[in-house]
Amino acid sequence: MMVSSEWLKFMETDAIAIIGPQCSTIAHIISYVANELQVPLMSFASDATLSSIQFPFFVRTMPSDLYEMAAVAAVVDYYQWKIVTAIYIDDDYGRNGIAALDDELTARRCKISYKVGFPSNAKRSDLLNLLVTVSNMESRVIILHTGAEPGLKLLALANGLNMMGNGYVWIATDWLSSYLDANSSVRAETINDMQGVLTVRPHIPKSKMKSNLMSKWNSLSKKYNHSDLRLSAYGFYVYDSVWAVARALDSFFDDGGRISFKNDSRLRDETGGSLHLEAMSVFDMGKKLLDKIRQANFTGASGQVQFNAQGELIHPAYDIISIIGNGVRTIGFWSNYTRLLSTVLPEDLYLKPPNTSLANQHLYDVIWPGETAQKPRGWVFPSNAKELIIGVPNRFSFKEFVTLDNATGKMTGYCIDVFTQALSLLPYPVTYRFRAFGTGTANPHYDQLIQKVVDNEFDAAIGDIAITMNRTQTLDFTQPFIESGLVILAPVKKHITNSWAFLQPFTLGMWCVTGLSFLVVGAVIWVLEHRINDDFRGSPRQQLITIVWFSFSTLFFAHRENTMSALGRGVLIIWLFVVLIIQSSYTASLTSILTVQQLDTSIRGLDDLKNSDYTIGFQVGSFAEEYMVKELNISRSRLKALGSPEEYAENLKLGPKKGGVMAIVDERPYVELFLSTNCKIAVAGSDFTSRGWGFAFPRDSPLQVDLSTAILTLSENGELQRIHDKWLRTGDCSADNTEFVDSNQLRLESFMGLFLICGAACALALLIYFGIMLRQYLRHEPPESISTEPGSSKSKCSLKRFISFVDDREPPKQKRSLRLSGSSMPTTPTSNVDIERPGRPTRNGGVVNIES
Repeated sequence: MMVSSEWLKFMETDAIAIIGPQCSTIAHIISYVANELQVPLMSFASDATLSSIQFPFFVRTMPSDLYEMAAVAAVVDYYQWKIVTAIYIDDDYGRNGIAALDDELTARRCKISYKVGFPSNAKRSDLLNLLVTVSNMESRVIILHTGAEPGLKLLALANGLNMMGNGYVWIATDWLSSYLDANSSVRAETINDMQGVLTVRPHIPKSKMKSNLMSKWNSLSKKYNHSDLRLSAYGFYVYDSVWAVARALDSFFDDGGRISFKNDSRLRDETGGSLHLEAMSVFDMGKKLLDKIRQANFTGASGQVQFNAQGELIHPAYDIISIIGNGVRTIGFWSNYTRLLSTVLPEDLYLKPPNTSLANQHLYDVIWPGETAQKPRGWVFPSNAKELIIGVPNRFSFKEFVTLDNATGKMTGYCIDVFTQALSLLPYPVTYRFRAFGTGTANPHYDQLIQKVVDNEFDAAIGDIAITMNRTQTLDFTQPFIESGLVILAPVKKHITNSWAFLQPFTLGMWCVTGLSFLVVGAVIWVLEHRINDDFRGSPRQQLITIVWFSFSTLFFAHRENTMSALGRGVLIIWLFVVLIIQSSYTASLTSILTVQQLDTSIRGLDDLKNSDYTIGFQVGSFAEEYMVKELNISRSRLKALGSPEEYAENLKLGPKKGGVMAIVDERPYVELFLSTNCKIAVAGSDFTSRGWGFAFPRDSPLQVDLSTAILTLSENGELQRIHDKWLRTGDCSADNTEFVDSNQLRLESFMGLFLICGAACALALLIYFGIMLRQYLRHEPPESISTEPGSSKSKCSLKRFISFVDDREPPKQKRSLRLSGSSMPTTPTSNVDIERPGRPTRNGGVVNIES
């Protein structure tokens, strides 16, 4: 308070600007006065609660604690530490800084698990007790936000308590970097107390101005015998603050500004103390000078000096520093431009568009406390921790997974063995106690078990707990230790003994359409070939037989009739392709039917399950009920809860018409165990969800991370499979039933595209053909014989003549004439000689006309 009084006494003189202070507590007091006197305050206080919103005349000339704590939180998140311990000095600077850190950590799903403050005049014994308490905490990541004197004292005490060894992480705020930068010679004992500590430092870009200032400072330090004092980052900000005020005053006077004051009657000392508040005057043009200061835009020793709309310096950035040996090493940078960690200089990042992808984060390697390069885990299971209460479902059915042994009072089962084996791999002991959840007379509801972990009634929950989206919104789960998806159970039987099995590959509609298509294609080919091909002529009876024979013989590609027209050949090629597809599909489906067990119910998969109206079974306590209601939109009235494998078998045997169920939806591990002793039931289709079972822990629990790693180790070394084989033995028929070939018949919808293509080809061919016939007919018949009046006798005669024309054999086309002449042959009148041509018959019956 004495320092504050001196500041206030200084304000009794007419001041137009204030530079300083660095102390946040004093800056708060001075800000009230500067605001009242309308005097710009250029402060180096980093307290985030000091802002231009509350204090319009406050101008911060160095980065705020908001950015510093964002850099610290980014480091914590980068190394995937979820909980930290915060030690801070109990004043405005310490409390507000830790509050800002808490906000930044929360945004990254991290948290401060324990925070403790101490007064600036704390005794050594108090600091020792504080550190002992911290050492018993779960977190081993310690954030130290203090001043230089108490901070160094804490580090020395921590080293004496062996808290600077393996497993610990110490991160100090910029007080430590400022101390090291400002002191050229630090005692070896002090350096030894901070080995492996990380700290942050406001980033000052390299520049000629910076080098010149440091050179001048070193010269002055030697001149006045203070060569051990050097410039820290704060020194550069002070230097630029003075220049900012000087430049603002030049602009202020150039713009017609003048210095004048007026008294404020509200300022007076009521107590008659040493402060003469009535002597303080209000700067008339303080607002104008403030605007000039905020318009500053120049390159100073600290970098670019420019303020944003909130009165903060643009592009705040920090160096991330590791203390090793007798010096420090910069392992990376944090910039508000990208809000990420990087090994690229911030000034180089400003030249590119901001890339905020977390994949771009990178820091150089660190030597941690204890002289190890391996990243500390960041937490331990505290030796004085309370015993963990772990909720375990007390099942009624499928007790192989987890159950309570009433004789011994112990929990046993597959899930219990996985949990205990995973715990044995942890590098620290965990004390726990199982607490059964449920009566054992019925399967408990797992959502209720999960809620007890959320409500902190249980510290964790283990067992056959499915990892669902809703549950992951409130809890963290370990790595899945077994795959689990919802499947459909339905009764099966073999169709090998069915005498009519050859009809089953096609549905009735498919058989009808296929047979009709054969006849239609045969009729189309007959129409296209009738006039020009003798194979398609003859008596009506012969032609009908030809149509039927030709169409069905294409099934075996055994048709003997040749097609002579281009249209007929085109239709036949398309039809033969359709026949090939149908024949291949039929063969494959029939093979499946004669060799594989098929479903006896109408359920073929998920779609049939949703579209039917029959009852569906599910296991008591399973999430399958809510999934079917909310995700599949199946009415809850159709669902039936089943509590045991015996109820499964009985209800499937009865069927939906006798009070049973048409199918059961359950998770695959239960289903595999059930099918091992029930050979007349199988899985319909494939899994329609992809999930797994895991152990549930509260949000951001470090134990969840370590157990996930342990479960992966169990999987890789084969121990997980051994536990599976111990508890989940399968019977003789499980191999036949666990996998199932869908029994869907080949439906018409699957081949509709082929039939449409073939039908379109037939229709197009007929349209072209009759167009050609009509054109030929119009040329053949005289115009006066064709009537255009519908219904007239002349019109009917024209239609008959057209049908007769189409039905008639096409007359032979004129062949090329050959002129035979020779000296030995006498000249005779021209006559036509018909010579029968041996070999393949021609369109005119195998006769060639030769002109002689």
